[in-house]
Amino acid sequence: MKQIVLLMLTAWVLAACSTVQPWEKDLLAKPSMALVADKLDNALDEHIYFSKEASLGGQGVGGGGCGCN
Repeated sequence: MKQIVLLMLTAWVLAACSTVQPWEKDLLAKPSMALVADKLDNALDEHIYFSKEASLGGQGVGGGGCGCN
């Protein structure tokens, strides 16, 4: 039973591997493929989040919950 599970897991992991061809790399470099598409929107969201949470750290944000940085 353990061998079957190990074999299935190995086949699943190997099937997930893919190679990016050189002519496909331009698609991955588009701004829409970024983890954060709009940096200004992300900065505003982070400011609101850290102001409401009264927390520091993680994203380079200073200040407290009062909203004053």
